[in-house]
Amino acid sequence: MQEIKVELTKHPKEKPQDQSKLGFGTIFTDHMFIMNYDKGQGWHDARIVPYGPLSLDPAAMCLHYGQEVFEGMKAYKAADGRVLLFRPDKNMARLNVSNERLCIPLIDEDFCVKAIEKLVSVDKDWIPTAEGTSLYIRPFIIGVDPHVGVHPASHLLFIVICSPVGAYYPEGLNPVRIYVEQNYVRAVRGGMGFTKTAGNYAASLKAQDEAEKQNYTQVLWLDGVERKYIEEVGTMNVFFVIDNEIITPSLQGSILSGITRMSSIELLRSWGYKVTERQLSIEEVAKAADEGRLNEAFGTGTAAVISPIGELKWGDKVMPINNGEIGPISQKLYDNLTGIQWGRLEDTHGWTVEVK
Repeated sequence: MQEIKVELTKHPKEKPQDQSKLGFGTIFTDHMFIMNYDKGQGWHDARIVPYGPLSLDPAAMCLHYGQEVFEGMKAYKAADGRVLLFRPDKNMARLNVSNERLCIPLIDEDFCVKAIEKLVSVDKDWIPTAEGTSLYIRPFIIGVDPHVGVHPASHLLFIVICSPVGAYYPEGLNPVRIYVEQNYVRAVRGGMGFTKTAGNYAASLKAQDEAEKQNYTQVLWLDGVERKYIEEVGTMNVFFVIDNEIITPSLQGSILSGITRMSSIELLRSWGYKVTERQLSIEEVAKAADEGRLNEAFGTGTAAVISPIGELKWGDKVMPINNGEIGPISQKLYDNLTGIQWGRLEDTHGWTVEVK
């Protein structure tokens, strides 16, 4: 395992004084991790350096052809002072799934977890401690060959930056309003929907803009072929509680395999709930809502953890869910996941990693 060199900043930035105003992804810590890839040499020169601008050639291939992947993780400060990561091995495994699809050389997952631990340890004083806050961690890989031509990059950078954050949604744990997109397509099977790559999010911008114009927080995507089966929200996987069954779209190549999704399914099943992964049409959800059988709905993701859904808008049809209030299953999941993440509850699953 290669050595990680550390260069500490000589100009530390002032840390946020009011943790209630952190927002999400707008403030960054003093340091970042960088590692180079060069064809014939592999991944090398792992280092932690002061946070700052990158020097890229204007012809860098990531700027022209989108060969880029990323991940989203968090570090949490427990009340007893421990610093905890949540299932970082799963993030690095998923990063390699994205790498494989975008012809990016695979990373050493264990080494990259250790690199993230070291970066978090260096910047641990940036981890906020107020209720609901955390340190968001963004690993990403970009192709940097100075070449205008479509082919996999031979020179890449693996970079990790960190940001102290509050709630992802301004609503916090209050239910969000979701707009069902019918005109645009985010992904199809055989494409890149199952990866975390910039292109998936670029494809979502137009629909997100339309949703915001109608005063909705996020977009719920339907499948790209029949335009009838629910896939995911722009930043979350989704679950619907219909009668006594918790249903979430199955992973069929066009939606992201969320770490929080995986953890939620494991928790729910351990509690005895019936959880089904299958195709779920928007018509089925609307029918259940009309008949009073749609008990609650929620999204899962690293940024918001659990985000209850209080309303869906599908065309002209508006579907209030659980009177616009958080449901008992959403609340239980949120309390248990965040309890484990912040070290308030015993981690009987072995999901957390303590940063020394």
